[in-house]
Amino acid sequence: MEEVNKKKLIRMTTVSMALTTLLNGQLRFMDQYFDVLAVSSGGGTFEDVAKNEGVKTKAVTMSRKITPFKDLKSLYHLYRLFKKEKPFIVHTHTPKAGTLGMLAAKLAGVPHRFHTIAGLPLLVTTGPKRLLLNTVEKITYASATKIYPNSFAMKDIIIKNKFTNASKLKVIEKGSTNGIDTDHFDPNLIDESYKTELKKKLNIHSDDIVFVFVGRIVKDKGINELVNTFTKLNTEYPHAKLVLVGPFEDHLNPLEPGTYEIIKNHDAISYEGYQKDVRPYFAISDVLAFASYREGFPNVVMQAGAMGLASIVTDINGCNEIIENKKNGLIIPPKDENALFTAMKFMIDHPEERIKMANSARPKIVNNYQQKIVWNALLKEYQNLN
Repeated sequence: MEEVNKKKLIRMTTVSMALTTLLNGQLRFMDQYFDVLAVSSGGGTFEDVAKNEGVKTKAVTMSRKITPFKDLKSLYHLYRLFKKEKPFIVHTHTPKAGTLGMLAAKLAGVPHRFHTIAGLPLLVTTGPKRLLLNTVEKITYASATKIYPNSFAMKDIIIKNKFTNASKLKVIEKGSTNGIDTDHFDPNLIDESYKTELKKKLNIHSDDIVFVFVGRIVKDKGINELVNTFTKLNTEYPHAKLVLVGPFEDHLNPLEPGTYEIIKNHDAISYEGYQKDVRPYFAISDVLAFASYREGFPNVVMQAGAMGLASIVTDINGCNEIIENKKNGLIIPPKDENALFTAMKFMIDHPEERIKMANSARPKIVNNYQQKIVWNALLKEYQNLN
């Protein structure tokens, strides 16, 4: 299709890391059919977006916190941008980008305004702040022409909370924002010698059982519970190890002070920080331990499954759609250290069951959540618009 005939599509997230992780590869795919402009706050990985995805970019500063004056300024800049670019579609992700992007797009007269829901922070909020967030959520949905929850359970939560009418909601295929590149997340691609070197670096021995967590190292991901539970587990099973991969976000969702100390000082816990390529860490591990309080449709659980790991996940939307209890992992209640301990202990005490679950993990992902399935379904949504 000639460039001149392409309609303008703006894809938008609050911070650039979401563009590079949540939508990895999707922008390049869509740019074959639309004139794609990627919008998010500058800095961080923003320069990587144009390089990796081959699309135009525009930085508009947005805060992830509740900052009314800064938000009004961002809203104005987005309105100006949309009036100038005249997009056919604005499609937003992440909460603040959703609210500002959908409202600005409506004010600017953008005909098609889509927002993907990949998690609701308000679900773990109470009191006046919850009332405020509920109101903001309703404004976002009212400004959008279509809302895409990235799991069926998330769709049910939205309806239950009366954020919008069911007719405005649609789940793409079987869920997920971007699917998983199962050709990339393939355990066979990780060289044995590289795994050996990484294990040596992390002091992991051949008879160790390794639990891994990948994601933001924050309270809402259940890190306090995971670290506390692991320290108890390790006294009973000295050959258990825990590897934590991901950035701290102390300014948004800090851990308990004691948790930081344990992570820093415990001999059996390795903190590896943010990693561009997480596959080697899955490849040297036995079980994903994912005790999150809330999710949309977690990429990490799909990635771990594609890498052939059994998972322990909490009984929350997204997680309980990817994992079938005792088929490809174990499902436990959130915020329950006893249940987490029992599940981790089960994975150590029953190696045959663990291996059986691990062997079922990759086929489940390959058959249901391959990237091209999700991309083509969303493309069809775009192409059916008038």
